Amino acid sequence: MVAKAVVGQRETFEASTGLRNGAVLMAVAGLGFVGYGVVFLYRTFFGSGFELGVSTIGGVTRADLAASNPEMLHYISHLHVAVSGLLIGAGIGVVALAWYGVRSGQLWAWATAVAVPVVSLAIALPMHYFDFFAHDWVTHLGPIYVAVIVFVVGAVLAYRSMQTASRSA
Repeated sequence: MVAKAVVGQRETFEASTGLRNGAVLMAVAGLGFVGYGVVFLYRTFFGSGFELGVSTIGGVTRADLAASNPEMLHYISHLHVAVSGLLIGAGIGVVALAWYGVRSGQLWAWATAVAVPVVSLAIALPMHYFDFFAHDWVTHLGPIYVAVIVFVVGAVLAYRSMQTASRSA
């Protein structure tokens, strides 16, 4: 009876440690999404005017575009600001879900925190592989891939811990 209780306590401790660590990694990745959105927004107004890894579009710089077609530049800026807002908002949502919901073992929070980046990336990433425009994929997509790897490790760790905790209960 004592051995069974000790094993149960060890499983509960490992599950809670894994859950906490997984939730923290998910939240850190969410902060990465926020950071990417902030960088995206900053570059719109103070950088090249284009995304990370994109210095020109068809050989046209921001200054060239401002001189030749300012309305197009404003439209591109408008889209970049909108994407930045969505990235920042989604990142904040992931952080909150991971920190308050996943960390407390709420499966619905885990599922929602996972669904947000999965849906976003499933829609956004494929377009990057058609070579419709020139970009340095390492600087353009690298930061998001790093955040996604951290997120996946955290999500797997948290989920496995939730499953261990539910079996122990």
